[in-house]
Amino acid sequence: MLIGEVARRSGVSARMLRHYDTLGLVRPTGRTAGGYREYSLEDVRRIFHVESLRSLGLSLKQIERALKDPSFTPAALVGDLIRWTEDRLAREQELLERLRAIDASAPTGWQGVLRVVELLRGLDSADAARRQQTVLARPEEEPVPAELLVEAVLTEDDPHVAGALRWALARSDGDTVAALETGARSEDVRIRRRAVRALAELPGSPGAVAALTEALGDPDRQVHRHAALALGKHGEAVVVPALVGMVVEGSNDVDAAEILRTLSRESGCADRITAALAGELGAPAADTATRIRLTQALVELAGPAAQEVLRRLVHDGDRAVALVASAFVGVLEERSRRERAEDP
Repeated sequence: MLIGEVARRSGVSARMLRHYDTLGLVRPTGRTAGGYREYSLEDVRRIFHVESLRSLGLSLKQIERALKDPSFTPAALVGDLIRWTEDRLAREQELLERLRAIDASAPTGWQGVLRVVELLRGLDSADAARRQQTVLARPEEEPVPAELLVEAVLTEDDPHVAGALRWALARSDGDTVAALETGARSEDVRIRRRAVRALAELPGSPGAVAALTEALGDPDRQVHRHAALALGKHGEAVVVPALVGMVVEGSNDVDAAEILRTLSRESGCADRITAALAGELGAPAADTATRIRLTQALVELAGPAAQEVLRRLVHDGDRAVALVASAFVGVLEERSRRERAEDP
């Protein structure tokens, strides 16, 4: 077959067939009397072989090496192709996310596009200081698109940069709760922790509260604690058992005790909190350090029930606990005397 007929039957242009001949990939078996290329059936099969390898993403140079190397193994080639394709898809996915971010920012001109591109470069920097500066130095009239902030928050490892990102996210105008809620359900525990911490710093929207309530059931202790502290700050009394548990464990116990104090004054659940702390004080497994933390948590609770528990602890069998309780009772009595003196 002459080159024109081969081109029609194979779908490979005559120009490409000549290129294959030049490279030595597919050389026609013969020539006509006039010097035209003449292809045999075996030549045509080799053309289809080359085209098949090209369809898998191989370059012509790689194809040439594969066809000439007698020790070539398809398994090794396929493994390389998988890795190359994964890398290419990752790059294309990154480009897609960048384009979506630009589109979400609704730029009104090329200057707006360039500002978003510069922001993306700053957030992608390997230098943590530059990433932080990118967020904090942004002019107020040029808010960072919320979608970019959410993506950055969920992937940021540096605690200082993460804090800056959460700060900016809490002040953004976009709807970020849905994206953070998805992050809070991620299989990656690191992403769940970042998502819950970001949700905790958002204004108390119903969506954020619902996502944090769901996070209370997370098996990871950090996720659970951040959700409990955030919900407590929003006045959600459902977290009382979790906060009491944090006092017992000694993890974020000061924060937990402060929130319990606020809840006892604002949510009308002082007696419930007092009963929970008193129950842990009497637990057989409670050691001295744990019981002192529980005693400290009782001091600032509203209502007479907490003060009554403290007075009983003055006579506790554990001398260290009794001394701490006695000191606190003295403080409370002094405070009460001052208040009576100031009250006309």
